[in-house]
Amino acid sequence: MTTTAPTANGRVIALAHYAARALLEGVLTRHGATFEQSVTLRAVVLAGDSVGRDELASDVVGSLKTDESAVRAVIDELTATKLLEQDPAETSRLRLTDSGRELYETTTAETAEISARLYADIPAEDLAVAGRVLTLITQRANAELAGA
Repeated sequence: MTTTAPTANGRVIALAHYAARALLEGVLTRHGATFEQSVTLRAVVLAGDSVGRDELASDVVGSLKTDESAVRAVIDELTATKLLEQDPAETSRLRLTDSGRELYETTTAETAEISARLYADIPAEDLAVAGRVLTLITQRANAELAGA
């Protein structure tokens, strides 16, 4: 008996997201971090290792679609636990501490191994199509949110 793959829809996308996120959160939990903290640390790295607090909060709010006060609380947690600090060259900006960079690099390396297993043997053409479709859905959802 052959089964056909389901058509991509919200449920299929959500199931893939939550399954992969559960694996990521397992890694993060082992290192004493949360998903929101991980997203925030990554945003600092992607910003070029130093970022303004407001810019960081805005970036993470946009990524997680969550309340700004919750994101600012995460930034405060990361600062209190010495994973983020003021940039001495420009005190209005934040940067990773050595501990923050170590946490980011360790969890990124561990999750990269998991991702490699999850994406193994999926043809590059299929990944390209999925990437285009998911990007379009994200753009449309963001437009809907902006209009709400």
